[in-house]
Amino acid sequence: MKNSLSVALATATTLALGTASAADLRIYPSFSEVREPVTADTTTLRLNLPLDTWQNILTGSLDLEGLSFTEAIQKQEANWLSSLEGQTIYLRRDGKTEPVTLVRARDLLVKDAQGRYFTARYEDLQFDAAPPANPQAPTQSVTYTLAQPGKGTLSYLTRAVTWTPRYTLKASSGGAQLGALADIRNTTEQAYDVRTTELYAGDVNIQNQQEAAYMMRGAAMDVAIPTAATAPKIESQGELRGLYRYALTTPFQLPANSVTTLPFITPKLSTFERYAGLQTYFDTGTRDGNLNRSYRLKADQRLPAGPITVREDGRIVGQTSIPDTRQGGTVDFSLGEDPDLNYTRTVQQTAQTKNAQGNVTKTTYKVTYAFESSKDRAIRAEITERIGGRVIIIDTMAPVKNQGTATLKVDVPAKGKVSKSFTVVIDNS
Repeated sequence: MKNSLSVALATATTLALGTASAADLRIYPSFSEVREPVTADTTTLRLNLPLDTWQNILTGSLDLEGLSFTEAIQKQEANWLSSLEGQTIYLRRDGKTEPVTLVRARDLLVKDAQGRYFTARYEDLQFDAAPPANPQAPTQSVTYTLAQPGKGTLSYLTRAVTWTPRYTLKASSGGAQLGALADIRNTTEQAYDVRTTELYAGDVNIQNQQEAAYMMRGAAMDVAIPTAATAPKIESQGELRGLYRYALTTPFQLPANSVTTLPFITPKLSTFERYAGLQTYFDTGTRDGNLNRSYRLKADQRLPAGPITVREDGRIVGQTSIPDTRQGGTVDFSLGEDPDLNYTRTVQQTAQTKNAQGNVTKTTYKVTYAFESSKDRAIRAEITERIGGRVIIIDTMAPVKNQGTATLKVDVPAKGKVSKSFTVVIDNS
């Protein structure tokens, strides 16, 4: 790591975590564990962090491993400009540059050669030395009193570094391929020279959510995509107590306020289907509308949750998100209505049973779906209808309690019509 001060303290080792520093990252969907090596030449170790980095650290997660300490003091330090108070800087106004004295850095109060005080704008100030990034922002320091000098590891949990997989499904008449990229986000001024990285996928709960400190800045971030010659490769490391772990095989740079995109998994599809789908609930009314453009697939690898873009013959036909899916699990999603495939749903009551008091206890319905297609090719339609009641019987299926599911599958011919029905018995006796 690099020293953050122009003059090193004689009695303390001062390390800046605001510059790009070597780190190991364990990145989860909503937070990361950062592990950075530190070396103390004296019994006092002082660490400086940018304020936005500190604000994203989960309270109570800062830890120093490998070095015993008797005390740790956390303190907000003044910004860089404060170190210039009482010194001469330069101010440009009215097209001329003149020396002024910086009286107060907090509001940029200066005094000119005539002894007049006024407030300047930072953009009009000039300095003898190059200022650091964000010279008006304070930093946070942590000072450890150590038992003895040595080497250790600073670790903390941060909301500022996260990752998300994103998928592209490329489909054509010849089949489909599924590819994935991993987007690693860093939303603070802290840059990392990443040595080793582990990505974790799954549902991870942590005690201190600290939502107020989770600041996803609205400012645009740079997107860094490695070239093919140097791109790190992500390899699956298997399952860890319900989480899936992936490791990067080579180091990479994670700049401040950036998104670094790396190649991710390339699963093979064992199943890929296109169909027109509709998911709905039972009622006795007549309805009509359009079916949805739907897809179903199965992959030979576990798929972490993330957005998916679908391309047909190289053209984007829609985007959605998929949930965490086990190896060989079914991914089923829709991309909006298909105006070329219309349905009309009608319900006919065919039987009814009443008790001695005249109350209806059992009713039988015939539900019919009529499909009409204007497409120039045949397509399969799938209807899923959920039905509530004390006991439900669908066609010849076994009775179920509370909720049943009726499923219709029918091939709709090109520019043609077709209909299909099912019977529902709702027994509330």
